[in-house]
Amino acid sequence: MPPRKVPVRKAVPSANPTPVASTSKAADLPTTSQPKSGATPTKHAVAEDEVARQEGLAEWEEMCRPNWKGLGLMDPIKNVEDKWLLLPAFLKVKGLVKQHIDSFNYFVDVDLANILKANNKVLSDVDPKFWLKYTGIHVGMPSRNDDSFDRSVTPHECRLRDTTYAATITVDVQYTRGNVIVRRKGVPIGRLPIMLRSNKCVLAGQSEAALARMTECPLDPGGYFIVKGTEKVILVQEQLSKNRIIVETDPVKGIVQASVTSSTHERKSKTYVLMKKNRIYLRHNSINEDIPVCIALKAMGIQADKEILLLCAGTTEAHKAAFAPNLEDCALAGVFTTQQALEYIGSRVKVTRRGFQAGPKRPVWEEAMEALATIVLAHVEVKGTDFKHKAIYIATMTRRVLMAMADEKLVDDRDYVGNKRLELAGQLLSLLFEDIFKTFNQNLKSSIDKVLKKPSRTSEFDAYQSLLYQSDLITSGFVRAISTGNWSLKRFKMERAGVTHVLSRLSFISALGMMTRISSQFEKTRKVSGPRALQPSQWGMLCTSDTPEGEACGLVKNLALMTHITTDVEEEPIKKIVYMLGVEDITFSTGAEIYSPHTFVVNVNGSIVGLTRFPTRFVGNFRKLRRSGRISEFISVYINHHHHTVHIASDGGRICRPMIIVENQRPRVRTEHINLLKRGVVTFDDFLKKGLIEYLDVNEENDSHIALYESSIEPSTTHLEIEPFTILGAVAGLIPYPHHNQSPRNTYQCAMGKQSIGAIAYNQLNRIDTLLYLSVYPQQPMVKTKTIELIGYDRLPAGQNATVAVMSYSGYDIEDALILNKASLDRGYGRCQVFRKNATLIRKYPNGTFDRLADAPREADGTVQKRYDIIQADGIAGVGERVDPGDVYVNKQSPINANDNTFNTGQGASASISYRNTPMSYKSPMAGYIDKVMLTDTDNDQTLVKVLLRQTRRPELGDKFSSRHGQKGVCGLIVNQEDMPFNDQGINPGESIRIADTIMNPHGFPSRMTVGKMIELLAGKAGVLSGSLQYGTAFGGSKVEDMSKILIDYGFSYAGKDMLTSGITGEPMECYVYFGPIYYQKLKHMVMDKMHARAKGPRAVLTRQPTEGRSRDGGLRLGEMERDCLIGYGATQLLLERLMISSDAFEINACETCGLMGYNGWCPYCKSSKKVAKLTIPYAAKLLFQELTAMNVLPRLVLEDA
Repeated sequence: MPPRKVPVRKAVPSANPTPVASTSKAADLPTTSQPKSGATPTKHAVAEDEVARQEGLAEWEEMCRPNWKGLGLMDPIKNVEDKWLLLPAFLKVKGLVKQHIDSFNYFVDVDLANILKANNKVLSDVDPKFWLKYTGIHVGMPSRNDDSFDRSVTPHECRLRDTTYAATITVDVQYTRGNVIVRRKGVPIGRLPIMLRSNKCVLAGQSEAALARMTECPLDPGGYFIVKGTEKVILVQEQLSKNRIIVETDPVKGIVQASVTSSTHERKSKTYVLMKKNRIYLRHNSINEDIPVCIALKAMGIQADKEILLLCAGTTEAHKAAFAPNLEDCALAGVFTTQQALEYIGSRVKVTRRGFQAGPKRPVWEEAMEALATIVLAHVEVKGTDFKHKAIYIATMTRRVLMAMADEKLVDDRDYVGNKRLELAGQLLSLLFEDIFKTFNQNLKSSIDKVLKKPSRTSEFDAYQSLLYQSDLITSGFVRAISTGNWSLKRFKMERAGVTHVLSRLSFISALGMMTRISSQFEKTRKVSGPRALQPSQWGMLCTSDTPEGEACGLVKNLALMTHITTDVEEEPIKKIVYMLGVEDITFSTGAEIYSPHTFVVNVNGSIVGLTRFPTRFVGNFRKLRRSGRISEFISVYINHHHHTVHIASDGGRICRPMIIVENQRPRVRTEHINLLKRGVVTFDDFLKKGLIEYLDVNEENDSHIALYESSIEPSTTHLEIEPFTILGAVAGLIPYPHHNQSPRNTYQCAMGKQSIGAIAYNQLNRIDTLLYLSVYPQQPMVKTKTIELIGYDRLPAGQNATVAVMSYSGYDIEDALILNKASLDRGYGRCQVFRKNATLIRKYPNGTFDRLADAPREADGTVQKRYDIIQADGIAGVGERVDPGDVYVNKQSPINANDNTFNTGQGASASISYRNTPMSYKSPMAGYIDKVMLTDTDNDQTLVKVLLRQTRRPELGDKFSSRHGQKGVCGLIVNQEDMPFNDQGINPGESIRIADTIMNPHGFPSRMTVGKMIELLAGKAGVLSGSLQYGTAFGGSKVEDMSKILIDYGFSYAGKDMLTSGITGEPMECYVYFGPIYYQKLKHMVMDKMHARAKGPRAVLTRQPTEGRSRDGGLRLGEMERDCLIGYGATQLLLERLMISSDAFEINACETCGLMGYNGWCPYCKSSKKVAKLTIPYAAKLLFQELTAMNVLPRLVLEDA
């Protein structure tokens, strides 16, 4: 060891565990100077601030001019310092949960009005003069109806009262009443659950002080709903992109096909162009059989075979030769003209398709024309009878098939992120509302017709009451879908389950992780590796580490830190800009022009719009318009050189992320810009508007050259990464030094970090959740990451800094078991509280009877029965009372004749009501305490009683712990402090790490290769000694050399190893021990919740075997492997005792003659009782024999003497 250097005394923060309650911002994050809450700035101060801001903006304008003028190519490049500060600026406006909120806001502001506009009239079949028209739709603020008047509610109140956080949807209507047109405004038609932190939420835009008054946590992400008191989140849904050509192969069937899923407001359908047996066909489910593609093109007006050949095969000889046989098929079918082609197709249009047409049957060719115009490739517009665009689209699909046949590399990858679209809450709610609203209108029409049919009705019929009568339909539709997670929309052929999940409140990070989760529609039970594999296109878009283990691996993914999901942008203005930039309309182009070597086809959202001979110049000009803010920053444009196309995309659901623009080998963002961002003069949006930063989606990334660091910028570089660690998500970002760990370890930590016990929110002690785990003394980690500060984990942490000795000690630490210091547990290490909610309703029954709360029952001598000791006069236990197993804490009584409708509820009825006890008793094996009692009423005017029970637990043998590197282990031994090893560094500040809290077995390192954990210990130790927090951010962080230098400065070994003394013998240990602080998480898996045993207990009705599971007081399963062990030992009697005698032994009568079962000593088959013997078999075996007999299989028992 190096000679010890006595340090100069410095002020060091205490290492004792302290509760984290501070709400101050991290020191490294940029903060805008604001007056303190409650203080009013003077006019003079405001004026000074405005002057400073104007000066800053002038400075900003000067900086945003091109920074390369007057500079030579050999001038040194000045690195951008602190460019990571763009991240907090980005997270203020976009990312993480913001996309859910933006999507919901778009649904409320835009989609609702569009849906109303498309379904704005209700007409009557009975009275042609009657009509009802919707003229406007509005969504109010969240409210609750109390005694026939609405009052505003907060989310916290809805959680406590088990109600839905919803707002009223109102419409403005016009309708006829007799000969008068009636106009009404603000007619309620239902209630819409409101997403927290959206524009319609009471929390939107509130300060921290205002949120505190509403008992809300400022760090709560929002983006979820509260339905019947439960927090529900709509997961992001992954889908294949619509209106795009996807080329696939099926090697088994020998098919190559190009498919397009067309999606418009009116219709959604799928069209295929496929090659089978060297012929190319068009396939659609509205046509009975596959149509040769040449016939389809002739039906669309391309009659010349030469033009068809040029359109489909281009000028490539190989493609021409492959396509030519299709022209022969056309001739063999006798199809030469457009009319013949239409008749050929029309005779194959499905009858059900014809059935939709009203009026007399039309000519076959007309039906074919309508099918081609409106159903086949529905997203491609047809003007009158001009099918040119659609014909070119089919020809393009055909050419893609031919190219894929010639070169397998041109087959598309379904799992490529650019071919995927993500559906957010807004899009799913929009589909749901459209379905419900159409049903609403149908029901409204039926109810109006029913009234108008009545002969005795007055002419002054008012539709207002019918409107109000239907309002429950919309309310219940939304509530049912969000509660169950089932999106069953027959109108759109949509059947999805598991769309919504209960928001996990196990820890702060588990809630945040759930908000960024992406759910795939792929079948989880299929063992296919393709969709689960890590795609190169996921770089920076999806987190590389955060995915579950097991069958959902790779299918459930999470968004990366700087990912944004786009919303729809109108495409008509984009098409106008495209033509203004010199693109030629494709309508009048021939096949030779389209496929000439220097021509590129321009697509907008999958639709072909024109041709350009200068694709690079066109794309450059288009990007200039985007960077100058003339068009939306989320529109992407890129060149596909394989297919000679330019693609422009403005549809919603694309994943994109921001990048710094590089010009002439210099990033456009400079240190001066970052300084203005720090001062609060500019925001992230200002960087976008000035063209310093732009969003790229996956396809445009492929058309760019992106540098990871400034030092790797080359002449061809177009963009620079803001920060490399943003390729990870919010959950994986908590891991220090993840780039030093084996990959699966980071994945394991992502799962375990969500199970850690810590602080969940600032209002955690005001909540009454079903199950809530809280750490008593949470600490922020000594080794932080930038992500920890960005997401607020340092303010709501879930773990403690434990001093760890990496050594083998006592033999109780094998297989990753940990040895804990008893004195550390006494001081609060790993201590947690478990809160459980128990609720009951005081019901009112239809016959007038109701439940009641009663005083504790008494013995004959007047003393209270022991089980009811803690019950007070109101029938509920008092706050703070200790509850032991079996104790009653709510003495509820229910009427025996609650369902008797003939029961007399008049005067004197109360005397004749008989009650039975239905108390709530405590079932946990460990004593608890009453933490809260709440009585309130629900939406149905039922009284709700909630009791929150609290248990305080300290770590015990078998409790599970984990570091942030996927190194989990259970507590194997708790050792007295005097028996733990200690070091000789008894001087300040080393006093705080003198005795270990935890001993970890060193065999956990070699095979796991978690080098990040070793570096965390070194950095944590240096941080404790120097009194500063260290950083372990991915691809960066504090360096090992710097940490070692700090250790040497304070008189410790540069390697982090110390000389320890055995606490048992008092002798120095003959080795150096790696010794220092590591952040450990206590996980929710505790022995107290798993401990279970039983002797006698309940049995299953069918098999008469013991029930399964701890909650049902079930038996312990002896499985196949345990059975094999007993067979291996030859313990046959033990096997018999376990599998039959202690399980489901059953005595039967069996006939020795026929081997069939009898009863009462009689064989019904032999009609005799002579050779009927009694024997014991498992009841499950007897059941099997009877079930086999029922299936006409007759099992016979062959009996022998034992």
